[in-house]
Amino acid sequence: MSQFARSPITAVLGPTNTGKTHLAVERMCGHASGMIGFPLRLLAREIYDRVVRIKGEANVALVTGEEKIVPPNAKWFLCTAESMPLDREFAFVGLDEAQLGADPERGHVFTDRLLRARGFAETMILGSDSLKPMLRALVPDAEIIGRPRFSTLSYAGAKKLSRLAKRSAIVAFSVEEVYAVAETLRRLRGGTAVVMGALSPRTRNAQVEMFQSGEVDYLVATDAIGMGLNLDVHHVAFASLSKFDGRRQRRLTVAEMAQIAGRAGRHQRDGTFGALHEDGPNAFTPEEVLNIEAHRVKPLEKLFWREGEPDFASVDDIIASLEAKPAHEVLRAAPQAIDLAVLKRLADEQWVRDRVRSPFMVARLWAACGLPDFRKLGVDPHTRFVGRLFGHLSEGRGHVPHQWFADEIQRLDNMGGDVETLAGRIAAARSWAYIAHRLDWLEDPHHWAQRTRAIEEKLSDALHASLTQRFVDKRTTVLLRQIGANVSNLPVEIGPEGEVSVEEHVLGRLEGFRFTVDSAARAADKRMLLSAAEKRLAGELRKRGAALAQASDDELFLVPRRRPGPSIGLPATGARPSPGNIEWQGIEVAYLQSGPNLARPKIVLDRALDILD
Repeated sequence: MSQFARSPITAVLGPTNTGKTHLAVERMCGHASGMIGFPLRLLAREIYDRVVRIKGEANVALVTGEEKIVPPNAKWFLCTAESMPLDREFAFVGLDEAQLGADPERGHVFTDRLLRARGFAETMILGSDSLKPMLRALVPDAEIIGRPRFSTLSYAGAKKLSRLAKRSAIVAFSVEEVYAVAETLRRLRGGTAVVMGALSPRTRNAQVEMFQSGEVDYLVATDAIGMGLNLDVHHVAFASLSKFDGRRQRRLTVAEMAQIAGRAGRHQRDGTFGALHEDGPNAFTPEEVLNIEAHRVKPLEKLFWREGEPDFASVDDIIASLEAKPAHEVLRAAPQAIDLAVLKRLADEQWVRDRVRSPFMVARLWAACGLPDFRKLGVDPHTRFVGRLFGHLSEGRGHVPHQWFADEIQRLDNMGGDVETLAGRIAAARSWAYIAHRLDWLEDPHHWAQRTRAIEEKLSDALHASLTQRFVDKRTTVLLRQIGANVSNLPVEIGPEGEVSVEEHVLGRLEGFRFTVDSAARAADKRMLLSAAEKRLAGELRKRGAALAQASDDELFLVPRRRPGPSIGLPATGARPSPGNIEWQGIEVAYLQSGPNLARPKIVLDRALDILD
């Protein structure tokens, strides 16, 4: 492999759309072996699929908390940062989005990889320009290489959802906000794809495919979109500019704004960004706009750190090492993460201390505490779950009981429920998938890994269908795509029973000159469907109007109208004829009213004919 830089350690820094990840994959594939750590499972999976196409499935591994595909002869590993196997040797090692070392929640993981993960031939650190002072302080031997953005990113101002152009991504910072924006886009634009970090790769890929293929023209996402996910997005709109970072609600930093906005415009195509609000706390300031457009980000002043190789001599020793202060001045002790919080709570239990009298068992306890809280239950409920898990791992043969595991995942094998229910089951399935991928936690881990994966895939398919049903109205999408088209070219069809459809999507029924919206349509859509159908039925209505105007007297019939029958409880006296209706081809087109005399009744056109010119 030809040398890329003078130093075996290089840091490739720059804004989004500079080809950093592509360069790292290219360099890795040029070596005999390699590994790259990514911030998201979704991104690791995306790059894994790309490398498989280059190197073949038998030679490539995917290692994340919930998913492990490790062929016996795998040489190239794509991992989440937390799951990088640092005990293995690789010719090439890469770390993506290394500036996340400044993140209070996960920063200590990225800082540890920045300091310890090395390839014996080449190491490549990828990240934002903000990382430069940290690299000079912590990795002075690294050669820093800057890369410019391939295309221009410019501010397009604030636009309401109703005025966003096609191929826009709207970024929100909570599940509730994502769903609210998606629901609004379904009503206004016929539908949207939804992408969140919590989605399984299968659901995410299915949602993205709807957007990439043009089935829907909009995408609503959490800030997971900023972590290198490659999408055909022309414009990024921010639904808000603040988020909850695990401790407090705060405004996004310029670096975070730029990371997300930079998803617009890929390769040589320019992109734009903006907000949904022109004023207030969710609007960009002029300074923020200038900094984002110029790719100027504030240099980082610290990274979070926690001991990456804790002392397993005893429970007290491991806690002490995990709470140790960093020696370097640019490093800060990481806030207490949930794994350490769980460890400290379990350490207060006497039964736990009785079972961790050797370094091996301390390490096993720490491994159990590393089970992520996928369900976001909080420290206390998660501690109880981990405690039960460790109870099984620390007794008998040290395996999770077959029956407990089987019963728990069987409860999850249920495809019913709404979006929130299915997403909750997938989160629970991820916990069991994590357990199944620990080779010494189950008697038959391969079997249970396959079983949990099958359930997650079924739930993912059900969630994709549920998301599509909830946030994509295909009938409305078809109509909206036809807006502005020549009426004579629109594929409006009227069936033998008067049913009106566009591309096989039923809009309603045309009875004479009166159009009635399909009763299955949502209440919020009826006005739009009525308006759209009337515009597109204008030609048919004019044709019927002309035929009525030219109709002979023999084609018109006077049909007596009947007054309402007697009320309940009154004797039936029979209905008496009243002034009649005038019908043409079985359609009521007018009715009679009293005129000057019996020989000259007044003819009143049915209101349905008001639609005619």
